[in-house]
Amino acid sequence: MRTRRVQPLPRAGGAYLDARGDGRALRVSWHTEAEVVVLSLWRDNVCTGTFQLAVEDVPGLLDVLSQGWRAAYPTAG
Repeated sequence: MRTRRVQPLPRAGGAYLDARGDGRALRVSWHTEAEVVVLSLWRDNVCTGTFQLAVEDVPGLLDVLSQGWRAAYPTAG
């Protein structure tokens, strides 16, 4: 499997640590020029995989996350 070394995040993006620890993280970066949001999996500052989500699919992903969060934690806000 090919891996890529760490690159700085674009201006619009974020990084989230995996609950399991062990150097795992998820990075989210917007690429408006390509009309995608890239979700990348990292381990010890090495990219191990990416997923390019088309911008038109972002609202659906947000709905799934929001509905699941509200169902699991109804008093959380």
